[in-house]
Amino acid sequence: MGKFTFFSFVSEQWTRLPPPLSADLSGKTVVVTGSNAGIGLEAAKHFARMKPARLIVACRSEERGKAALEHIAHKTGYKAELQLVDFADFSSVEAFAARLGDDPVDYLVANAAVAQGTFLETKDGWEQTIQVNHLSTALLSLLLLPNMASAAQKHQCNSRLVIVTSEVHFLVDIGNELQSSSKGILRTLSDREFCTPARFSKRYEESKLLNVLFVRALSAHLDAALPIVPTGVNPGFCRTTFRKNLPLGTRIITGIMDVMLGRTPEQGSRQLIHAALGPDGKDGPHVKIMRGAYISCNALQEPSDFVVSKEGYDVQERIWRETTDILSETSPAAREVLKQYFQGRD
Repeated sequence: MGKFTFFSFVSEQWTRLPPPLSADLSGKTVVVTGSNAGIGLEAAKHFARMKPARLIVACRSEERGKAALEHIAHKTGYKAELQLVDFADFSSVEAFAARLGDDPVDYLVANAAVAQGTFLETKDGWEQTIQVNHLSTALLSLLLLPNMASAAQKHQCNSRLVIVTSEVHFLVDIGNELQSSSKGILRTLSDREFCTPARFSKRYEESKLLNVLFVRALSAHLDAALPIVPTGVNPGFCRTTFRKNLPLGTRIITGIMDVMLGRTPEQGSRQLIHAALGPDGKDGPHVKIMRGAYISCNALQEPSDFVVSKEGYDVQERIWRETTDILSETSPAAREVLKQYFQGRD
């Protein structure tokens, strides 16, 4: 089973990563969320060098998004396009997907995420980290399934869904208190009274565990014959501004870790590229090995003991049901996708 220790963490951080994979993306469409900075921006630059027909930089800030387009153009000579989306707002995610219409999407890299030190509630009534990192990521993944299926049919290849998770999912599980809650796991995680400072201190880690469970559940429930390959990827601990909203003590510790162990954003982005193009940058039946996989250090690795346990599987199925029920209530479009692509939905 998957083990996580300080020594395994250090070993992975110090592992020398090969150059990013490359592929011919002529005629293809790539969407990268959270791509105005950090590993998302670096991944977008790598994709830009492969000259896709469309590279969509998806982020919340128009100002930072435009700056990212200029940076990509300066570094690669490629003209990407900007689409605004706020993952703290379900209607914004729906509008983003609606703007794409029926356009094929060959690669969706779901990288948008937040790390917050305090409880914040979105306009939709969810704790922000749960909505941004899990629910909206799941919503966009579902809404763009038809686009990915269309791309697979048009180009006679496998479309790829990459959800960015983290090795920190090893540090948490979904314990008895959450499992036994009458409100359900996700609603309890968004309950202000439940989110005491001690419990909330592991919120980012919990959201990354939800990502791993969702990727595995989506892969299990999606028709195996459908040429869409969902994958979860760990970029490793990277030196970015992503942790700026965490408590001061946490930022001091992670700042020291940045100096001693941190990967550059570019190094972290190579993992996203590997998850999207792996295992070898070529398409074919062999890429099915990536379906539902957890990728770290350019390799398929086993996720945490909890994830692969019987209890973890049961929680995975509960998270799937809760997530799809919530999104069906939230989004008529998501409800239709669930009816079309997943058996047992009514």
